[in-house]
Amino acid sequence: MTPVTPAAPVGLDHVRTIADAVLYEGYLLYPYRASSHKNRSRWQFGVLGPPDSAPGSFAEEPGMAMEALLTVPDDASAATAEVTVRLRFLQLQVREVQRREPDGSHTAVGELNVAGVSVLSWDEAVECELDLGNVPLNTEPGSTDELRTVPGGEETEPLTDEHGAPAGRVVRRREPLTVRVRTRTTRDDGHLRLSVSVDNEHPATATDKDAAIRASLIGTHLLLQAQGAEFISLREPPDAAAPAAARCRQRRCWPVLAGPKGSTDTVLGAPIILYDHPEIAEQSPGALFDSTEIDEILTLRVMTMTEEEKAEARATDPRAREIIDRCDAMSAGELQQLHGLLRDPHGPARPPAAGAMGPHGDLRDAEPAAFDTGGAPWWDPAADASVAPDSDAVVIEGVAVAKGSLVRVHPSRRADAQDLFFAGQVARVTAVLSDVDGGVHVALVLVDDPAADMHDWYGRYFYFAPDELEPLPAEDPRQGDDIPGPTEHRKENPS
Repeated sequence: MTPVTPAAPVGLDHVRTIADAVLYEGYLLYPYRASSHKNRSRWQFGVLGPPDSAPGSFAEEPGMAMEALLTVPDDASAATAEVTVRLRFLQLQVREVQRREPDGSHTAVGELNVAGVSVLSWDEAVECELDLGNVPLNTEPGSTDELRTVPGGEETEPLTDEHGAPAGRVVRRREPLTVRVRTRTTRDDGHLRLSVSVDNEHPATATDKDAAIRASLIGTHLLLQAQGAEFISLREPPDAAAPAAARCRQRRCWPVLAGPKGSTDTVLGAPIILYDHPEIAEQSPGALFDSTEIDEILTLRVMTMTEEEKAEARATDPRAREIIDRCDAMSAGELQQLHGLLRDPHGPARPPAAGAMGPHGDLRDAEPAAFDTGGAPWWDPAADASVAPDSDAVVIEGVAVAKGSLVRVHPSRRADAQDLFFAGQVARVTAVLSDVDGGVHVALVLVDDPAADMHDWYGRYFYFAPDELEPLPAEDPRQGDDIPGPTEHRKENPS
């Protein structure tokens, strides 16, 4: 099958690098072998299952939806303002190995050794991209409704032994897919909200788990590109757009600004939570299909595999073969590059980012405050004498915050995607720490976390910068009298 992929528009190459990482996230995990238990349950992200399926098929929901916010100029150029919508996903392709029998018939097998090379049955995937055309932004409200079909197919690849005699064949099969994409534009407080929904409309009933995944869209995500308009960040909207941004609703798809930092013409609607302008580290030599891991760790793990394990990984999938070959061919210098970079934390301060908000600019561009080691180098144990996490305090908004203080969390530095779930939560400070680069970090536990006492006992804390915290009185009037003190243990509800 030829993938449904139009020519890449100018300016989308950088975005496609991130989009491909989303597309193949979890496709195949270390140790990249079909026999590994973790690779027997795949396709975790962006799966849109068939709408008609038996309970035992465990099919995913058939749809996802996202809403983005745009600014459209009031001048004559608004008449031509539009957004191009592209839908990308994987179509599952069953790779079935069949052994040739003496009578000329074929029998499906899990593995077949052909001329000393193992050939495995496996589920591959084919990249698909649908260009849904342009959504005009000059009609209020406006809407589009596109129904598209991705054809199925079957191809056969003969297998011959070392003498050229037929030994079997590989049969690749794909189910046809049907998907509907709807868009709608509505005005909201001077801005334009663009809603996009994607639904799997596969007509047949999926009777089991295999049938369900074969009729699913996998790794589904959206690429939106605006012409004559600008997208607004929903993660960090300007004050004027904040109320409209808060009214945007997402369902299994989260839009972020994509492309070079500062650009506002492209949005990636991903099935996983990302930051605005996500990037692939320039030191990464290639995909490993596990973006939550560190390239260096996975590369070193691959290097420790036995030759038999590597042979099975190569036989599992062509993309696994690329990973094994790339790791085997990596030089010591290339491996060292994966170890990370050492940057001077006390170098010249960077200028504020373009479009930075607030009197202090973008906090991510601020250099950390210096930390006094009494003249001792940071690696000298004597430097530790200048800090005492259990008693040190940091002044926030004129209030000294130390162990036992109550604060409200307002994540802004984007240290972790989970931070957005902590927004507005009340927390208890457990320590104030300084690092060797001069930064100050406040360790805390969430007051409403039932496991807060256990986390405190283990020393497992969340860490935030002082400018992400709002000091609260000893008893926050907005929370009532149920906030436990530093030594008070939360009581279980007897009901």
